[in-house]
Amino acid sequence: MAACVAPMFAGWSAAADDAVQSAALQPGAPVDARVVDKGKVLYAHHCSHCHGFNMVNPGTISYDLRQFPHNNKERFVSAVIYGKNGRMPQWGDALSLDEIDQLWAYVLTGGQP
Repeated sequence: MAACVAPMFAGWSAAADDAVQSAALQPGAPVDARVVDKGKVLYAHHCSHCHGFNMVNPGTISYDLRQFPHNNKERFVSAVIYGKNGRMPQWGDALSLDEIDQLWAYVLTGGQP
């Protein structure tokens, strides 16, 4: 559980703000199944311990990602990079923007296999 609340790094550069903007503002094109598969693997490794296997929330303080608004990628990208409310760690130093896009593609599936 400590991994869910411990920050992953101390700060983020101004360039990351631009990255959030550019990654978040890309139009929602049809999602490639290979991208979703990569996102599922990343999710299992980095996210499932807090957000649950296949996004079935384990009843903890973590957000139920199946309920995440599909029209708000910018919010998702920002939360992944910077963390959220001191409960979600910052993943900006551990995940590339491509990996965050892959996670987003998986989140859009609602955890469906």
